[in-house]
Amino acid sequence: MMKLKPPLMNTVKKNMQYTSEFEIESRTIGLEHPTYFIADIAANHDGDLKRAIDLVYLAKEAGADAAKFQHFKADSIVSDFGFKNLGGQHSHQSTWKKSVFDVYQDAAISLEWTPALKVACDDAGITFFTSPYAFDLVDHVDPFVPAYKIGSGDITWLEMIEHIASKGKPVILASGASTVDDVHRAVVAATSINLQFALMQCNTNYTGSLENFRFIQLNVLRTFQAMYPQMILGLSDHTPGHTTVLGAVTLGARIIEKHFTDDVSRAGPDHGFSMNPKHWKEMVERTRELENALGNGVKKIEANEEQTAILQRRAIRFMRDMAAGEIVSKEDLNVLRPCPLDALPPYRVGEVLGKSLRHSMKQGQHIKIGDIE
Repeated sequence: MMKLKPPLMNTVKKNMQYTSEFEIESRTIGLEHPTYFIADIAANHDGDLKRAIDLVYLAKEAGADAAKFQHFKADSIVSDFGFKNLGGQHSHQSTWKKSVFDVYQDAAISLEWTPALKVACDDAGITFFTSPYAFDLVDHVDPFVPAYKIGSGDITWLEMIEHIASKGKPVILASGASTVDDVHRAVVAATSINLQFALMQCNTNYTGSLENFRFIQLNVLRTFQAMYPQMILGLSDHTPGHTTVLGAVTLGARIIEKHFTDDVSRAGPDHGFSMNPKHWKEMVERTRELENALGNGVKKIEANEEQTAILQRRAIRFMRDMAAGEIVSKEDLNVLRPCPLDALPPYRVGEVLGKSLRHSMKQGQHIKIGDIE
């Protein structure tokens, strides 16, 4: 587990406040509730409103609880000059055929789409929200969203975090490509204003490489639990398959965000590391199975084991026919299956030895407490 420097840990213990549950529309989010799935449609609309709306309905059919978009304008999120002077395009951007600025410009959502996307989500029965990447865009989407997601890239932009938190709605923060100090700084900024807060572990590498599993660091969720007991946790993930999601839910994550598309082979910046409807539905189904399997932590004979407990447990039984008044010795007894509810289990043999029988017993018969004086 990640070691915290003493000053940071002291700040965590003394000053942190947050809620262990919050609601997004009709859904309660928290450790004792089903995992909340966010389908990040992001740029997979490919500049087509009808396509964006179609993806909303597909996400609902696949089991998503929310369809999330990203509101930005190219010139308010990236510097054309800055990217052109990095000495080439890097990481997942290295395969882009256009400049970074042009790709963002193509992927931007028209503000005129916002009401239509909200109506489509309402009609589909799925929650609409978005990640806005400018102050004016936060204000624009606020009438339409019940919650906000802040992307990892803005974890150091405290003014934006505070502005979003000031809207008084649940705030979900991803923590990709950040240090524990970056995380804590952002958590303090948000929760000093708004206690409805969730923190997501994230690895922001969008290449889709299987090598990325080495960097997911699901055990950071344990670190977050130690830093912020009872805080709502989640995972924003870009790896293929269900492994990371199932691991995160096991470790206490209750919000899962994955990119969503109808075809991962389509051209576009986000399709390649997204999930299609078939795989998304499988992810939700496997997670629901896992949630059932995790249970409540109470060890007991479960309802579906009650008959098995009788069949497989051993009872104290007689090795021979015995007459009333005989004294029971160890040589008279055996322990064999099954063990009816009124039978004495082997660990109670001390209550039987040296006692006399009240009535005769047959070989193989189990002994009950009422059979001895």
